[in-house]
Amino acid sequence: PSQPPEIGIIVEKAIEEINKSSQKIQSWTAMDVIGNFIADEIFDSISGSVFIADITRLNFNVVYEFGYAIGRGQKVLITKNNSIAEKEPTVMEVGIFDTLGYAEYQNSEDLITILRKDKPHSPYKVNPLNNTSPVYILESKNKTDFSTRIAARVKKARLAYRSFDPNESPRLSALEAISQVAQSHGVIVSLLNKEERDYKVHNIRAAFIAGLAAGMNKVRLVLQYGSDIVPIDVRDFVNVYNQLSDISPYIGDFAMAVVESMQQKIEVSTKFLVNTLEQIELGASAAENEMKTLKYYYLKTDAFHKAVRGEAQLVVGRKGSGKTAVFLQIRDTERNKNSTIVLDLKPEGYKLIKFKEQVLDFLEEGTFQHTIMAFWEYVLLLEICHKSLESDKKYRYNDAELGKLYKQLESLYVAEEYLTEGDFSERMSRLMENVQKNFELKFGKGQKVRLSVPQVTELLYDTDIKQLRDTLTEYLKKKKKVWLLFDNIDKGWPAGGLKHEDLIIIRALIDATRKIQRHFERHKIDVLPIIFLRNDVYELLVVESSDRQKEAKVLLDWTDPDLLRQIIKLRLLSNPEIEDAEFDILWRRICVSHYKGEDSFQYIIERSLMRPRFLLNFINHCRSIAVNLNHNKINEDEIKKGLDAYSADLLTDINLEIRDIFPEVENILTSFVESSPELSKEALYKIVETKLMDKSVASKVIDLLLWYGFLGIKHETDVKYIYSTNYSITILKALIEKKDDSLVYVINPGFYPALLIQD
Repeated sequence: PSQPPEIGIIVEKAIEEINKSSQKIQSWTAMDVIGNFIADEIFDSISGSVFIADITRLNFNVVYEFGYAIGRGQKVLITKNNSIAEKEPTVMEVGIFDTLGYAEYQNSEDLITILRKDKPHSPYKVNPLNNTSPVYILESKNKTDFSTRIAARVKKARLAYRSFDPNESPRLSALEAISQVAQSHGVIVSLLNKEERDYKVHNIRAAFIAGLAAGMNKVRLVLQYGSDIVPIDVRDFVNVYNQLSDISPYIGDFAMAVVESMQQKIEVSTKFLVNTLEQIELGASAAENEMKTLKYYYLKTDAFHKAVRGEAQLVVGRKGSGKTAVFLQIRDTERNKNSTIVLDLKPEGYKLIKFKEQVLDFLEEGTFQHTIMAFWEYVLLLEICHKSLESDKKYRYNDAELGKLYKQLESLYVAEEYLTEGDFSERMSRLMENVQKNFELKFGKGQKVRLSVPQVTELLYDTDIKQLRDTLTEYLKKKKKVWLLFDNIDKGWPAGGLKHEDLIIIRALIDATRKIQRHFERHKIDVLPIIFLRNDVYELLVVESSDRQKEAKVLLDWTDPDLLRQIIKLRLLSNPEIEDAEFDILWRRICVSHYKGEDSFQYIIERSLMRPRFLLNFINHCRSIAVNLNHNKINEDEIKKGLDAYSADLLTDINLEIRDIFPEVENILTSFVESSPELSKEALYKIVETKLMDKSVASKVIDLLLWYGFLGIKHETDVKYIYSTNYSITILKALIEKKDDSLVYVINPGFYPALLIQD
């Protein structure tokens, strides 16, 4: 990097010494770039060379060129000066380099030793092209109107896509990024401007992915909002937009190029080597990125069967427990039936927050709750209309009665002026804007008001809602079943945490689905609503609800390690030429059997908090490191390095989950840095109270740490965590009360490396 200047001095001195022998190393500052575009000169030099990247300070151009070198299949070497303080964004925040591995130095002598002895390698492996989901998108952490429009236009172009979502995985794995770009026909990244939160971390990731795409000759679309200075390496092909309408033509051109690529490129065939770790796929840890393949290895649990039978209105589980997987399996199973209408709705949390802020300031709470419920009911009826008209567009001509009802429903739907293009988030956004405008026209921007039922009706509906409901009822009598599937309702809360009004929004949605279900049931129409909720959000919802436990629910939380083994076994067996065998035999094909004298898989499970996503993340970190070192099996050293990377992700994830619920203790887990792994009651309270402004809530915070599995307790010869008591905090606290005098709290070992705790 060009900064800090100390790096340049050390590097130039090392290069000068190295070049006294036959080995020749060239720095970018020494290139003949007079009259040439510097980026072109560097890219020409990369081809056929070993590329050495110094990541002491991460900057866009170095990371882009590093990605380009990997994409070209060149060997790479990474160095980092550990005597110079890191600045945002750090390697730990970004990811990528920690899984690739880098050599550290302090002075030119150290660097000379590295350059002479360390062996560069190429982490790029050939991947078959993915023709079912040909596009890969780097998503931003904050879901703005612009990010929503990008996704909506890609869907409109009928291109299925995979993505990296920082809300699901806090850091980007290099192997994951390389694999995703390699199998893609097209890649989309957006550069964020300096006004957006986390823009530095996002843009470094964008640089790496864009560089990979360039090196692999993929169709790439680099977008940038506003007039920020464009990084030099992408200056020639960045597409600047300033408003929503600017995005559509860029996506249109991109889509055409992707389709052309799919028609021209012949999928590279690779011989599957059963004993080669790099060829074994375990799938993505986020279900959204394995929509096309999940059905081949999905483990259908009792909770899934109850949900698919329509026995539950709520599917509740912790983040990473598999809620979205259930959502996708029900959707894909049911939507192929002509007599079934399936609404798969994923409202962005950002949209709901925006709507809450627009409406809440002007309405008293009673009216706010009634308005939100009426809004949800209206949205759901319109979405059922939308899906019915879309599904039967071809079939209406085959049935005269259906055709007549179709025409009636279409005329009412069009009269509502509901946006027909884009996805659900865009349609809901348009409706929210209409509600806000209607409110300001009718009631102004003055003090808070309480609206009557007729006033709420006038505010929300453009036409007679009863007529729309009745016509839809007659139409659905021609169907057997209607599914209302809601996911992401608790995704993307504001940094300030979950508030009372957010719970009102969820409660209003549940009540609206129940009201619609009751209405259609009176007419012998099966409507099956399922809302997918995080367990911690559900617990808060129960506390605030007067009619507790009224909704039928299924819990997705995992307690049996054998079921987690079955998840991995099914994923291993989905690979070609892998023959069925006992789990232990399959596992030992890809990993050493023991680590520090323990069964290696059990060791990983005990650090996964019993969540499938965390389990897959841990294994994939280990696998990534092993593949980068060209190993055919994960060994002990790679489990250790994988745990280091995974632990940092886990700490970030759980900190964010706690912040969503109790923002007053943001980053509470970092208070345990360098603490003892076992804590007395007094020591634990001292750590927690030191972090808190209000010491009276210390017990509540400790309950949260127990609930999320960060803390357990010593019980006889074992350690009990929340999942050891079937996720009953009541039982866990009863055990604590019995052992009050001799109580020992234990930090989950999955957090040890991130907290610098000795195992």
